[in-house]
Amino acid sequence: MNRRPLINALAGLLSAVIVSAPALADNITFKASHQFPGGKGDVRDEMVQMIAREVNAANVGLEIKVFPGSSLVKAQEQWKAMLTGQIDMTSFPLDYASGFHPQFGATLMPGLVKSHEHAERINNSPFMKEIKGIIDQGGAHVLADAWLAGAFGGKDKCIRKPEDAAGLKVRSAGATFAQMWAGAGASIVSIPSNEVYNALQQGVAQGTDTSSGSFVSFRLYEQLKCLTAPGDNALWFMYEPVLVSKRSWDKLNDAQKKALTAASKKAEAYFTAESKKMDDKMVETYKKNNVQVVTLTDAEADAWRAVAQKTSYKVFAEKVPGGKELIEKALSVK
Repeated sequence: MNRRPLINALAGLLSAVIVSAPALADNITFKASHQFPGGKGDVRDEMVQMIAREVNAANVGLEIKVFPGSSLVKAQEQWKAMLTGQIDMTSFPLDYASGFHPQFGATLMPGLVKSHEHAERINNSPFMKEIKGIIDQGGAHVLADAWLAGAFGGKDKCIRKPEDAAGLKVRSAGATFAQMWAGAGASIVSIPSNEVYNALQQGVAQGTDTSSGSFVSFRLYEQLKCLTAPGDNALWFMYEPVLVSKRSWDKLNDAQKKALTAASKKAEAYFTAESKKMDDKMVETYKKNNVQVVTLTDAEADAWRAVAQKTSYKVFAEKVPGGKELIEKALSVK
């Protein structure tokens, strides 16, 4: 019996398997996690969903599955989850990882970023170059920049001057704002944004600061009597980038990296256009729900900045390695 045809057939089959093996290996699925409500118009969720849709449509062997609303990982555990490989991507407030890298606290510093236009200038500054260097050394890579303006909310009254915060239980988004609130005489409630509604409802908190997006998507208007909107004197800006772990990024081939980068740039442009609209939508939503809306005068904003200088800025400069220089780099961006 001539076995040559059989051997040739087997050899051909084996070579086909070997050739196709790398192609199969290139089919990668990424888990993208965030804490924001999914499918409810939150721009941060839409930003991540847009990246997923664009990459999936690019047909490069990379699929991104999005897990919104802390459905996979709790809000404040996403940095660690990304580094341990539990998730590949996240959109989250960078300040939440300041326990790992205290310099990240500068990305939620009272009065540091003054407007959406100022935020864009900050993105291209030595300040952000240094922050991104720390992100990179920490094991992640920035896919898209995102700065959100935010506001103050009072359950029983308007919070305009530092004196208005005296004696209040206030939920703060991060340590730097907490220090400013405490300097004004408030006591601090430490919880992530997705738990603020219940805290206000149960009287655990009487005031809060958070992003414009969260004020709307978490329906805080149902619990608040007054909103201090950003207006021309925004005190609250927070950096909430889309990140990918370097470990996951390094698994990608060139076509996959190119598709993910292009999708992220498109999502960043979308977010930049939408971020100012988020403030307008917040004001409109709160007025529609009969919540009083106020903005800070120049004098009121200056009074808060004076408290921040003595508290948040001072602590940051003293306790964070390179903190003083980092703040100076940010303040030099006009």
